Amino acid sequence: MVVAVATILLKTLAWWLTDSVALLSDAMESFVNLAGAMFAWRMVLVAEQPADDAHPYGHHKAEYFSSGFEGILILGAAVGILWSTVDRWLHPQALQALDMGLALSVLSSALNGFLAWGMLRAAQRFRSKALEGDARHLFTDVWTSAGVVVGLLLAWVTGWWWLDLLAAVLVGLNIAREGMHLIWESSQGLMDEAVDQATQSQIHQVLAGFTHQREGHDIVRFDHLYTRRAGHRCFVDVHMHMPGAWSLQRAAAVRGSVEQALMAAVPGLRATIQLLPTDVEALFHEEHDIR
Repeated sequence: MVVAVATILLKTLAWWLTDSVALLSDAMESFVNLAGAMFAWRMVLVAEQPADDAHPYGHHKAEYFSSGFEGILILGAAVGILWSTVDRWLHPQALQALDMGLALSVLSSALNGFLAWGMLRAAQRFRSKALEGDARHLFTDVWTSAGVVVGLLLAWVTGWWWLDLLAAVLVGLNIAREGMHLIWESSQGLMDEAVDQATQSQIHQVLAGFTHQREGHDIVRFDHLYTRRAGHRCFVDVHMHMPGAWSLQRAAAVRGSVEQALMAAVPGLRATIQLLPTDVEALFHEEHDIR
């Protein structure tokens, strides 16, 4: 949030000095950065709250609201940028003090780039969807700022001031694409999307290590495996089949070993394992579950 305020001041000053609509569009996106950072901070605090009676599975999905909200803000900024471009097209004017304006823009982009790098590392470490969404948006901001600088340099050298408008349009379209991407990813998380392919492979590898056979028949096997992700948490539901003659104590011990192995392989995972005899299949009402 501190960096967002600093970049707002730098980019607004750059726009005020140059009267460039491209730099104005860049400054407008920085306001989105500030609002997104504030909302992400709040949602991370909500997601870290422990489970309670009203939310027995925790509050981890709150992070998806953060990235979705930021996506909506980005779309609003894109509309504002395109609108300002139309206004400048109807009322063209020359740019001023481009040297100072471009220097301020480059400085603000360097701040954003350093922050985005740090936030992405934190997002990977804590498996935070809110931090990841904010970091990727900041990286988009850095690239769009670079495009603005290149466009203005070309306009300065060639005298083709319409390149300023072109840079602003490209910024608007680019951040609109990023906003739609964030909204789509948030919706998939709220719809209980399965974990990524790499995580699924880790889960299958762990379960394969506990699958045992005797005389060509499985004495321990797994089926009806379902996964979902909620923020930095992963949830796994699976049926574990074993000989009906085993004691409950032995079956529970094996299940405990499977749970520990899964949690060790996938940090943040929570497993629900239902025990069933080898020759018993669970009954479901939905055709998809029966398959």
